[in-house]
Amino acid sequence: MNAPETPFRFDSAIAAAAELLEAKVVALRRDLHEHPELGNREVRTAGIVAKHLRALGLDEVREKVAVTGVVGVLRGGKPGPVVALRADMDALPVKEEVDVPFASRAMAEWNGQQCGVMHACGHDAHTSILMGVAEALAGMRAEIPGTVVFVFQPAEEMPPIGEEGGAKLMVAQGCLDNPKVEAIFGLHVTSLHNTGKIGYRSGPLMASADQFRVFIRGSQTHGAMPWRGVDPIVVGSQVVMGLQTIVSRSMNLTKEPSVVTVGVFQGGVRNNIIPDEVKLEGTIRSFDEGQRDAIHAHVRRITEMISAAGGAKAHVHIDRGYPVTVNHPGLTEWSVPALARVAGEANVRVVDKVCGAEDFAYYQQAVPGFFYFVGCTPPDRDPMTSAPNHSPRFYLDEACLKLGVRTLSTLALDWLAAHA
Repeated sequence: MNAPETPFRFDSAIAAAAELLEAKVVALRRDLHEHPELGNREVRTAGIVAKHLRALGLDEVREKVAVTGVVGVLRGGKPGPVVALRADMDALPVKEEVDVPFASRAMAEWNGQQCGVMHACGHDAHTSILMGVAEALAGMRAEIPGTVVFVFQPAEEMPPIGEEGGAKLMVAQGCLDNPKVEAIFGLHVTSLHNTGKIGYRSGPLMASADQFRVFIRGSQTHGAMPWRGVDPIVVGSQVVMGLQTIVSRSMNLTKEPSVVTVGVFQGGVRNNIIPDEVKLEGTIRSFDEGQRDAIHAHVRRITEMISAAGGAKAHVHIDRGYPVTVNHPGLTEWSVPALARVAGEANVRVVDKVCGAEDFAYYQQAVPGFFYFVGCTPPDRDPMTSAPNHSPRFYLDEACLKLGVRTLSTLALDWLAAHA
């Protein structure tokens, strides 16, 4: 009797393919890094991805999904379930300050302003890693028990104002539907960890991200006669202080942390004129959808009632951004041994929650998903003093790319073999 198939049988083939493809993946990453494109404008990048997937002989390659997204389908030689792997392709409106031969010199328009463009968050690494994974798995397709869907997504860093895009639109346009995806994996490089290290967390991993704008209307008067009007600056200041009590006094911090930050306070044009109106803008971060809704209600109530008490009127606008990125507990528990097998048990650990946001959350709302971090700070550097993601000085140790290829490939094939 033949022994049952185990996922471990793919390990040596994945390791060999990753080794063989490393130089190619590095070259792809450098090309993408030198030619970055902003959200919903990744035309060159998407073209490179689609050409690569077609050259590998994938069964299906769909372009222009969610504006510039690309979806590739690889059907294995054996029947089985469907798993998806995701990479984001867009860069940031940041002028690069890293001294490398392939540094970006690109310029573009972002929301009406000219700006530098840089892969300051590592999406060039994500895209090149997934291209490498596609090539590795295409080379062993006859043995794959199921189907792998490769999702190359635009606009993770948000599309331009007035446009739709990103993971939400990818899901809406059916990237998980045909064939029907049953689980999805994704990774993110981070300067918070050294190369070779992998970070994960079950349940809430990254925060939801919402933006609020507040307009407080008073009554303009001379600064020397404040009693003749209603001072929106004083009222606005009281609102700012009131908003700081939401997290400290209204949220159960033993359940999940949260953040309410006012980052903009604009009002007035002259030292001796009390203005008619001030504007506040801020961000809300939470790790629980129920707390997220509660914070929204508190922001409205506190702002409106403090303003009314001061004789002013408030208009509150809250724009819901990305949901909480929640790793499926069962899928996380299943994934950790596979990561440890590839990276070494000592190099895989639970990390703190991250108050940054990720639109990978939309895939996780549709199917079980697991998202993890791959360190990209050179081993001889302290991650705590390295430039963070989104910095013009963000530096990626390209040695992390091979680990990305190996871990994503292993998770996909292990999952297919385990569920075939």
